[in-house]
Amino acid sequence: MRILPSAALVAAGLLAGAAIPLFLGPAGDSPPAPTPAAHTQEHDHDHGPAEAGEGLVRMTPEQIRDQEIAVAPVRGGILSRHVLVPGTVTPDADRIARVPARVVGTVSQMRKRLGDEVAKGDVVAILDSREVADAKSDYLTALVQSELQKANFERQEKLLASRAVSEAAWQNARALFQENQLRLDLARQKLSALGLNAAEVAAAQKRDEATPNASTLRQYELRAPLGGRIVERKVDVGTAVGKEGDPADLYTVADLSSVWIDLAVSTADLPDVRDGAPVAVRRGQGAEAPVGRGRVIFVSPLLNTETRSARVVVALPNADMAWRPGTYVTAEIGIAEDAVAVRLPKPALQTIEGKRVVFVRVPDGFAKREVELGRADDDAVEVVSGLSPGEEVVVGNSFLLKAELGKSEAEHGH
Repeated sequence: MRILPSAALVAAGLLAGAAIPLFLGPAGDSPPAPTPAAHTQEHDHDHGPAEAGEGLVRMTPEQIRDQEIAVAPVRGGILSRHVLVPGTVTPDADRIARVPARVVGTVSQMRKRLGDEVAKGDVVAILDSREVADAKSDYLTALVQSELQKANFERQEKLLASRAVSEAAWQNARALFQENQLRLDLARQKLSALGLNAAEVAAAQKRDEATPNASTLRQYELRAPLGGRIVERKVDVGTAVGKEGDPADLYTVADLSSVWIDLAVSTADLPDVRDGAPVAVRRGQGAEAPVGRGRVIFVSPLLNTETRSARVVVALPNADMAWRPGTYVTAEIGIAEDAVAVRLPKPALQTIEGKRVVFVRVPDGFAKREVELGRADDDAVEVVSGLSPGEEVVVGNSFLLKAELGKSEAEHGH
């Protein structure tokens, strides 16, 4: 009978213990941690393109397309190295010319306006010049005398043959003819020195004889020495030219279909610059800045004593007249072109834990791959090891994969 109360007490204690919540420990202990299996399931449920394995980012084709991740096969190519040099657009010195007065006179006509197009040989202005009139008169007079003396000499030769005149008379006629020929030659050379054509002067005199009121004896035509555009006009009608203190030029004509880029290259870069080197010329900043392409035509053997730099000239085509003389530009002078077996665009590279990596396309997504780099230019690098031609790598938006990989590794570190 005494045993029954003890059994009842034991049963009551068991029931009371069962009523206590399971997560409370004897001294307020924390609840037990979830099992590893439960943690893994929860983690995988929260992640999208989750990393499964070290350096692997799993992604479906739809996810790749939605995140605009660009992939391209690895290929060889050319690395173009260059130096950047500031410069100025100038007229091509072989395509610019001045129209000089050449004679003393007064401007009577200006036939071209500023900005007009001219062809080589076009008459651009006319001067009224006494100097020109004297030169033409001397030539025309000598021409007439030469014709008379020639006729007289030929007549004396015929008379001498028939013994109608003495030999002394014939010799005198020959001396006068030769003297007049010399005077004619000197007058022709004077015309030539003034830029006048003797045959044209004689033809103009015949036309003047038919129209006495329209004499061209004093007129001197100035012609364009080359084709191009009138870029400068220095005188007006009535301006005296040719004397000391007078304007020396009337016009400046320039052919701007080709221009020069004047550069000052430092001694550090000068050994790499060669005649014929390709040059990309940019006006302004940014990807949309106009770009022209030319060639180095001159590398000065002399250094500027103040700047310790050498003059380098680039010839640049300018068919659309977009490159105006005086414009400041930046020139990229090509100094080397290196063929490489694996050429990779710079946007494909990322740095993870101080190492250069790329993301290679694999069936499940993308795998991180360490690479060793070699030479480089502005746009691409040489991959010495780590990649082979034909493999597909991410070349656009690779930073998204770097971020995803870093996020996955951080979550797994907890």
